[in-house]
Amino acid sequence: MTSLLILAALAAWLYHRHQQRHRPPVRATRPVRGNGEAGASAAARARELRTPGVQLATSLGIPTQRAALADRSDAGAEGERRTAARIDPLRQEGWTILHDRALPPGRANLDHLAISPSGVVILADTKRWSARNCYRVRVVNGRLLHGGLDVTTRLGGLLHEARTVSTVLGTPVVPLIVMDGPPVEGGELTLHGIRIVPADRACTVIRDMGRHATTKVPPQLAARAARLFPPYPEATR
Repeated sequence: MTSLLILAALAAWLYHRHQQRHRPPVRATRPVRGNGEAGASAAARARELRTPGVQLATSLGIPTQRAALADRSDAGAEGERRTAARIDPLRQEGWTILHDRALPPGRANLDHLAISPSGVVILADTKRWSARNCYRVRVVNGRLLHGGLDVTTRLGGLLHEARTVSTVLGTPVVPLIVMDGPPVEGGELTLHGIRIVPADRACTVIRDMGRHATTKVPPQLAARAARLFPPYPEATR
């Protein structure tokens, strides 16, 4: 039985390779930009990873790296949508909330950019990690741990993004991790200047962070942010 499954998966892979090789070349076109919906680029990445061969292997119960990556992208997209639902009510209080924005000139994206009426800029990054077996997020000896796994290096991307956004906008940017899934030890953590809070506290924490501006606010800050960080290109055609 195992041999038949392997042969079926191999046949699907060879068919997919044949289709790719004989497909007419695609003309370069301008990217189709999303409308700034939370999780759109992660969901698009999941769809891209699930090729016909990957889908067949999954249906046959054969694990693949692409399917695992697609599952993680789908989970990330769901986490971003959940965070968006939690913080979007701040718009009624005069906040500007931008989701899934491009960070030119590379391929990075900003999960959530929140700008308070007083001009405080908060860059929130949603982390949807497993909560099974009571995996806690905690800081031990200056390292961030998820259960027993050291995940400190995963903070580097957010720090880089916050510095870049700060440079582009000409104003300080406060990085924030919204943890969707595992419990956060003590209810909140701080490491390398990044606050890490549970998802259900995201709205309250962001509101409190935005109460007081500490620097002079650049003119038309929210409008500039929306223009300089456009919706992430989620597909090409």
